[in-house]
Amino acid sequence: MCKADGKRSAAPSTGVWARARLGKAVGAPRWVRSRRRVCGASPGEASALQPDGEEPLGGERVGPAPEPKLHPVVPDLPSAGVFPHREAARAVLEACTSFIPEAQAVLDLVDQCPEQVQKGRFPVIVIEGLDATGKTTVTQSVSDSLKAVLLKSPPSCISQWRKTFDDEPTIIRRAFYSLGNYIVASEIAKESTKSPVIVDRYWHSTATYAIATEVSGGLQHLPPVHHPIYQWPRDLLKPDLVLLLTVSPEERMQRIEGRGMEKTREEAELETDSIFRQKVEVCYQRMENPGCHVVDASPSREKVLQMVLSVIQNNCN
Repeated sequence: MCKADGKRSAAPSTGVWARARLGKAVGAPRWVRSRRRVCGASPGEASALQPDGEEPLGGERVGPAPEPKLHPVVPDLPSAGVFPHREAARAVLEACTSFIPEAQAVLDLVDQCPEQVQKGRFPVIVIEGLDATGKTTVTQSVSDSLKAVLLKSPPSCISQWRKTFDDEPTIIRRAFYSLGNYIVASEIAKESTKSPVIVDRYWHSTATYAIATEVSGGLQHLPPVHHPIYQWPRDLLKPDLVLLLTVSPEERMQRIEGRGMEKTREEAELETDSIFRQKVEVCYQRMENPGCHVVDASPSREKVLQMVLSVIQNNCN
């Protein structure tokens, strides 16, 4: 709530927002085939397999065993950061307007955007990648080469409030970046009727960092391949192509040190936490519909540009 003097009060704790409840997920059963004792087994025992799929072994039956359970936070990801549609993210910021004035400003901009937008006849290419993979340089070079419009997510109209939302609990921060994608989608729809469009980060980036942040532990705890969380939101304009720029961890560290720029919280975590970095990279590669085309950004700028333009030519009419 707002204080009487109009000053902004403290935001609710991360625990209240980020993990309202931990769902208990049970995977579908899988059939486990045990090793059979060969020595001393009769021919009948060696070939016996019951009609219901159970196999006798030493007088006991071997039946279905459950899949390992998902990480307990996975069922809550659609409501805790990887929002499946615009209204889910909008509801989070709408609940924050009394103590985050900037939230209403963002909502006003979102409400100016049509709920459903269509891409124009020109291709839309998204370029993703960890910080210091050359993404900014490549996006600018590609847009110049294709005479394309260059857009960024979050868009410039809300980027002034990034610092404000970066200091908020995770779910509020994710809602801000998610809604930024919908604002960008409206710009993409308009610009792609006139020329190709290059987008510096889009939904894959928002979803990847949210999953890697919320799912604690190692790579084995990430949602499995083809999990619905990796699917593109049904109401967000879809690009024609998504490129993922990659470099080795050593190369990326050298580039970061050479930039001398202020780091965001996530940039700092990518540097210090190799498990987090690996989770981000794996999540990028598990994204589907559309998936990411991986491009090695280690060579010279000219070589990387040549490779990117070749992928675009082969995948976009």
